[in-house]
Amino acid sequence: MTRRWFAGELETVVTWWRVYRRDGITHGFVSHDRDLSFDGIRHRTAPGMVPSAIRLSSDLEPDSAEVAGALDHASIRAEDLAAGRFDGAQVEVGVVDWETLEREVIYAGTITTVSQDAGQFSAGLASVKTLLARQPIPQTSPTCRAAFCGEGCNLSPAPFTHDAAIASVDQVNAKLSLVGAPGADKLLDGTISFLSGESAGLEFAVAAIDGDQLILDRWFGEDVAAGTRVVVREGCDHRWETCRTRFGNAINFRGEPFLPGNDLLTRYPLPQ
Repeated sequence: MTRRWFAGELETVVTWWRVYRRDGITHGFVSHDRDLSFDGIRHRTAPGMVPSAIRLSSDLEPDSAEVAGALDHASIRAEDLAAGRFDGAQVEVGVVDWETLEREVIYAGTITTVSQDAGQFSAGLASVKTLLARQPIPQTSPTCRAAFCGEGCNLSPAPFTHDAAIASVDQVNAKLSLVGAPGADKLLDGTISFLSGESAGLEFAVAAIDGDQLILDRWFGEDVAAGTRVVVREGCDHRWETCRTRFGNAINFRGEPFLPGNDLLTRYPLPQ
């Protein structure tokens, strides 16, 4: 039977929350004066870090919440927030009896936005009910809807993943060139992951190319220098011609390149 929380005048109840980062690291916190361990996770005391404005509803509209606190906890660093290590992380919020460790989850969602201001941070959360807003039936498109080497594409990522090293770095413009990798044109729309330094474990997208240099989607750590080892994944522009000629994967193309567009109904006949 589920416990009825806050039924008495005096309760030994505190709030706990967990952050499951996409790089595999889990953070646990509790609004108590000592650490609590349960579910195989040590929840560190963080009385200055509190979830606020949790909204729960019985309709199909997504619930919203926010977590705020000071950037003074050892596991919440401004550098990690700026690098995007918490972007898209899964979050659980609940209550726990600090004497019996009886507990319950009251909110689950995903970090959508992270902001910093004067030593404070706040993270906006979106509940799992946002999944209900997804289109159950894919919409038609001239380009492929599948992620490259993902479900639907069905190509193995192994032939398109390469170990390489940085040849030169432009820290100001977030550019770099590689040695031991395919040409920059094949890496456009692909990804790059650093194997060491402050950016290790993070995945960056190749947003553009400038000659033989790759322009990444955001700035990387200052310790990235020539010789740093990386793993790069080739990119795909999701066009029919690319899928057919470059990858020979036309059978798995998830798009409708030959379907007439909506403007077909407004076209006028042309004289022959």
